[in-house]
Formats: sequence, C-alpha cells, structure tokens
Amino acid sequence: MSLHRGRGFASINYPIGMNLGGDPSQALVHSNPDGKFMVALSSIDLGQGMKSVTRQIAAETLGIPVEDVYVDTADSDTGPHCMGSFASRGTHRVGNAVIAAAKEARSVMMEAAAQELEVNPDDLVTDGKGNIHVKGAPSKSITTAAACGAAQFKQGRTVSGRGIFLVPLSDVDPDTGEMTPVTCFAHAAMVVDIDVDDETGEVTVVEMNSAYEVGRALNPRLVEQQLIGGAWMGMSHALWETTEPYYPDRIHGPVDFNEYLMPGPGDIAPHHISVLERPAPDGPFGGKGPGEMCANPVLPAVANAVFNAVGVRIDELPITPEKILRGLAAIGGAQPQPKW
Repeated sequence: MSLHRGRGFASINYPIGMNLGGDPSQALVHSNPDGKFMVALSSIDLGQGMKSVTRQIAAETLGIPVEDVYVDTADSDTGPHCMGSFASRGTHRVGNAVIAAAKEARSVMMEAAAQELEVNPDDLVTDGKGNIHVKGAPSKSITTAAACGAAQFKQGRTVSGRGIFLVPLSDVDPDTGEMTPVTCFAHAAMVVDIDVDDETGEVTVVEMNSAYEVGRALNPRLVEQQLIGGAWMGMSHALWETTEPYYPDRIHGPVDFNEYLMPGPGDIAPHHISVLERPAPDGPFGGKGPGEMCANPVLPAVANAVFNAVGVRIDELPITPEKILRGLAAIGGAQPQPKW
C-alpha cells in the first residue's frame, strides 16, 4: 500500500443570475407606526443569508439602524413577484429591487420629517441611528419613528415603496447574433491537496486553498461561511454523493440519511480562503453574491488532484474508490504526475 499526494487546480467564472425575460425581482418596503420597516419579498432564504443581506441593504438605503428592519419572505402569495432563489441571483437581483423600494419609502419619510420640522426635504439627512436632522444643525431633528408616526396619523401619508430590478436587454449583433446574456460575472480559483491510497482507492482531502471574487462582500462573515459550506458541498458531490444509477427508482439506493453517503466531521480538512472584492457597477453597493460558485471549482480541482496523484483521469462523479481502482488496473498501477 502507498499513499500518493496529489494537487489539483481549477478556476471558473460564474454568471450572476440569468436573462430570461429580464430576470426581474420585486420588493415592497413599508413602515409601521413605530418606525420599524418591513421588507416583503417572494425570494426565499435557503440558508445562504439572503434575509440578513437584504435587511442590511434596506437599512443602509433608508438610513436607519439594521435592527429596525424586518424581512418577510412568507410566500409568493403575500410577496411581490420574484423569479426565484437560484442562479446565484439573490444578492444582485433582489438587493437592487430592495434598494429601489427603500429609496421610494425613504423619500416619503423625509417629506414627512420636513413637514414636521418646517424645512425643505433636501436639507435633511439621516444619521443611521434612527434620527433625521437638518444638515449642519444636528439639534434640529426628529426621530425616524416620529416622522413615520406623523406621516400616518397626522399627514395621511403611506411610508412605503415599490422596487423592481430588471436586467436591460442586450444589444444583438445582426450579423453574428452575439450578445451579452448577463451583466456581471463572479470568479473563483481553487487548489486542492489530497492523498490517494492505491490499495483501497480511498481519497483523503488534506487541504483546500481558494480565492473568490464576489464583487463586494456585503456581510463578510456570511460570505466566509457560505464559501466554506459550499466548498464542502462540492467536495461531497466530488467524492461521496450520488443518486445514480438508480434514480428515480429507489431500489438498491439509499432510503434515508443513515445510508446516504456523504462526508462527516472527520472528513473536513483545513480550508484557507481569500475574498477578493471588485465591486459590480450594477450590483447593490457593488455586491454580486457567492451562491453556487462556492461549490463549482471543487469538482474539477478534485478530479485534477486524483490525476496528479496516481495518473487516473476520471470524468464521472462521484470519484469513488471503485472507479479509482478500476482506473489503476487499466493503466497497470499508480503513475504519479509531476508536482508543482
């Protein structure tokens, strides 16, 4: 038995969202009488942190504390239309819609505050702490809660806003049909180090090193956790998980998570991540969003690492010990490739 160390590299670029019918997302924002704001969406948080990010985006746009914003993603009956939570589109598409809705709601709030303070709305600013005051005269102020209350109970205003983001249609070259289907791309590169046992075919992940360009990390800790979790989802698909060859027939396949093969805590290896920021001109505060890109580079990087370790090129996932052993038998044993 010999262990063979292998290193694999992969780099990707990933289109954010899609351009089917403009890929629209909508948002509604309104205040309650106590000055708290509600953001209504049909976009679902799948655990990726979209509710947290849209909450931050709304608070920043409204100029109020983030704790004064709530996000409701109840269902598509109570929220405005959204294409869905897929294609890594949540931060970019939904975030832009939230900005548009929050700007409209903020405009009404500032008009209400201006009427109470007897000034021009253009002379007012928010401090992000729940106060609105006259530029250069902080003592002349009103709380956002008082402004919203005055709007609803004295002035007869609805402090609310509607927002939609729609990808502009691309120009089409009449001769070639060439067009630009998306407005921005995210990028990633990953290096994976593994050990391959040439007797059992088992692969052990030793270390991962990656760099992700995400536009702007609107919530750095959430981005980091999503990148870590997504990479291990990719690793699981690369080496463990499969529904083939029996899907959708469950005969001979796993019937529950006691039988479904995937990595456990003991399989997790160190993962070092560099987050690179290159703000997207059309992204909410420059953000693009990690999304599916978290998992994508892992699969080819692992396949390349196996080839580097033992010389077996596998192009079907998952890369199981059986496939590795069959590959080794076909080439007459391990043939480690040059290291770099």
